[in-house]
Amino acid sequence: MSVVVQIADAVAASINAAAGEGVFPEPFEAVRAHRPSFDLEELGDLRVSVVPRSTVITALARLQSQYECTVDIGIQQRVTAGDDARVDALLGLAEAIGDHLRYKRLAEYPEAAWASIAHDPVLAPEHLDERSTLTTVLSVTYRVRR
Repeated sequence: MSVVVQIADAVAASINAAAGEGVFPEPFEAVRAHRPSFDLEELGDLRVSVVPRSTVITALARLQSQYECTVDIGIQQRVTAGDDARVDALLGLAEAIGDHLRYKRLAEYPEAAWASIAHDPVLAPEHLDERSTLTTVLSVTYRVRR
């Protein structure tokens, strides 16, 4: 299995373990996917998807490389037009997930070292306008030496 997929699985497991312990403000289950796609009816429930995004491999030494693997964590849910409180709550959840992952090794893939998190887009305005859906994405990068 590829390194980025193993990391995505470990990120989903880490998020789910924390959710099971009540770390986040509301319950959910993160699911690792390649192409998360939901009907509007399915987005009535909160959806958290972990998706392998990219791998950059650079040379470290003669026989050693560094893999920088990025996974996206998408948070989506339908929201009522004008429900800014729910949008704010979902953005708070995204930040809490980022806080949970920041500076930590993954229990299921400890050789991956956390490197960075980007929150982009903070929200996708076209999804709010066209589908009444909040979509926010965290991109988390880990480094692995191989």
